[in-house]
Amino acid sequence: MTLSLPVIARDAEGIAPPRRDPAANAGRLIDSHGRTVRDLRLSITDRCNFRCVYCMDPDVRFMDRATLLSVDELVRVARVCVSLGVEKIRLTGGEPSLHPDLDAVIERIAALPVKDVAMTTNGSLLDERRARRWKRLGLSRVTLSLDSLRDDRFAKLTRSNTPPRRVIEAARAASIAGLGPVRINAVIVRGFNDDEVEDLAGIARTLGVDVRLIEFMPLDSAHAWDRSRVVSADEIIERVGRRYPLRSAGRDGPGGTSLNFAFADGAPGRLGIIASVTRPFCGACNRLRVTADGQIRPCLFSTVEYDLRAALRRGDDDEAIARFLLDSTWVKPAGHAIDSTGFEQPARPMSAIGG
Repeated sequence: MTLSLPVIARDAEGIAPPRRDPAANAGRLIDSHGRTVRDLRLSITDRCNFRCVYCMDPDVRFMDRATLLSVDELVRVARVCVSLGVEKIRLTGGEPSLHPDLDAVIERIAALPVKDVAMTTNGSLLDERRARRWKRLGLSRVTLSLDSLRDDRFAKLTRSNTPPRRVIEAARAASIAGLGPVRINAVIVRGFNDDEVEDLAGIARTLGVDVRLIEFMPLDSAHAWDRSRVVSADEIIERVGRRYPLRSAGRDGPGGTSLNFAFADGAPGRLGIIASVTRPFCGACNRLRVTADGQIRPCLFSTVEYDLRAALRRGDDDEAIARFLLDSTWVKPAGHAIDSTGFEQPARPMSAIGG
């Protein structure tokens, strides 16, 4: 069976957000719950050279390239968001390093008056030469994905021929190039890789990087997520702490997603736990997501998207684009409600949403 990514039905003009009171947020990306968006997650492609089991089916069909935002459109979205108070931009995918014009995307977005331009990548194509070039073009830092240290397991999880040591080499290359603090993310799934949490945490000490262990979330294309396969933050902290005593290091700012820990013996690196399921941080969320095909997702788990691409391509001016972004942010939900009986998993998987 070939999987087609679901598309939310739209009319000729696309789905637009409900209009807010223009005086409600006075030109800033503020939602109706009083949270201010300062972090834009901008997906630049849905393509990926991995087929991670918690993300997509092996025969996933990617979107038509004509539906994806062009470099000019990506930069325009970023520029308008910055004018509305966005301070940090993360380039996501899919796998961003597959974008044919990635260098231009990095350089042009980094030229905006923004504090931080980061990128999430699987690391398979990241070497020291490319890392140095990205740094020179204005990229601040990278986050890598490494869900297992075992060759056989990593191959099964990613459905690729890339060994885990390649990601470790990419982390070293990024550190040498100054793309730091380097972060390595690992999604922990009970019955698959939960026996590696201590070893994955140890990578932080070996490389002097941040390793963040992430609770399994319902974002897979098969909609096969099972709450019983979630390894809780409490369990992860307790298990890692038995091998490496930890001390709390707080969160990275008011909108930080990660519960951070330093190693009590003073070893380099940090451990972070992203507990979206058991310790949701929705109340402090300061993010807005734009998919590679130009849809605004006010929440990672949104079931409604707002069609910014339609506004861009019908010739709306910057003022109209700004209003569209302000309205989309205003209706950002209070939380994802994963543990509620009425929770509805998003139709699109993580690869089509953007990390």
